[in-house]
Amino acid sequence: ESALEAGFAASGVDTVLIGPMPTPGIAYLTRALRLQAGVVISASHNPYEDNGIKFFGAGGSKLAEKVEKQIEAMLDEPMQCVSSQALGKARRMEDAAARYIEFCKSTFPSDSDLRGLKLVVDCANGATYHIAPHVFHELGADVVSIGTQPDGFNINAGVGATDTKALQQAVVEHQADYGIALDGDGDRLIMVDRDGTAFDGDRLIYIIARHRQKHGRLFGGVVGTLMTNLGVEHALERQKIPFSRAAVGDRYVLEQLNEQGWQLGGESSGHILCLDKHTTGDGIVSALQVLEALSSARGWLSLADAAKEVTLYPQVLINVRIPKGFDYRESLPVQAALVEAECELKDNGRIVLRPSGTEPVIRVMLEGKNNDKIQHWAKHIASVVEAAAKVA
Repeated sequence: ESALEAGFAASGVDTVLIGPMPTPGIAYLTRALRLQAGVVISASHNPYEDNGIKFFGAGGSKLAEKVEKQIEAMLDEPMQCVSSQALGKARRMEDAAARYIEFCKSTFPSDSDLRGLKLVVDCANGATYHIAPHVFHELGADVVSIGTQPDGFNINAGVGATDTKALQQAVVEHQADYGIALDGDGDRLIMVDRDGTAFDGDRLIYIIARHRQKHGRLFGGVVGTLMTNLGVEHALERQKIPFSRAAVGDRYVLEQLNEQGWQLGGESSGHILCLDKHTTGDGIVSALQVLEALSSARGWLSLADAAKEVTLYPQVLINVRIPKGFDYRESLPVQAALVEAECELKDNGRIVLRPSGTEPVIRVMLEGKNNDKIQHWAKHIASVVEAAAKVA
């Protein structure tokens, strides 16, 4: 933070210091304070040693990929500083957390509350530790908090949306109604039912979509990704809810939502976008949308009841290491194996081959109704890719 502050000041830019804050909190305050940019230092859903920097534009949305590449290109240019009289100033905002807490609460219906609910909230030892428990408590819930002791090294370590075992155990132990798992920077959500069953982003998005459809507030359809479970797509189709897939990554979900003019989308990892509520994925806001959908005249629905129309299909994911430059699309044996598998699975299965953006691997993912079939074809395609990569 000090290094960024010094760099901005040397460039003549004024800064407002508000940390630690969740990533979506930075997005909100950037927009609310009419600032030109927002900056987050975070490991996101990763271990602490993966700390990086995220940027938001003036409207509180993530930067376009084109703009990020322009910034990366400028890193190699000589640094320039302004004259001393033009240096930027820095100030710390003391009420940033309170402002963001009120914003989160404003996304829940003003005529409703969470009285009578017992929630376990897992903050992943991350940036929501001093935010999320207050949001749910101030809306009336009895809150048990875990993962609220960050020390700079324990973010996402055995807690949070990427590891829900501690939350599942706590929900059962405390006889809570639901568990809410956020990731380290607060933009992902996984929820746990009263019996300890975890529900990923796919089914949570379905719950929100169905509720909005029933109340005439689902404008358009839902955007998922290449990894969204086929069972969710089929369940949405049965409810006459349009569905489309984007590339993996919330930025691509956002791009497609904007292109379609829709509001709801996300990933199975728990990154959920409700564009009528926020410009970016927000775990706390997403949890409030799910809780709104679970409220009924007869009491609170279980997550299982709310998502009962969804039958998740088995998925198999195999990572195949490849040499640099290998393109599976140009391999005739790989293409032949894909055609053969597609003919066998037809509408009852799906195949996705996706090069990793961070590792020298191709991810071979199959899903379908018949677990034995997808296991067989996943292993077969992976072996063909591996053999083709060796001779490439």
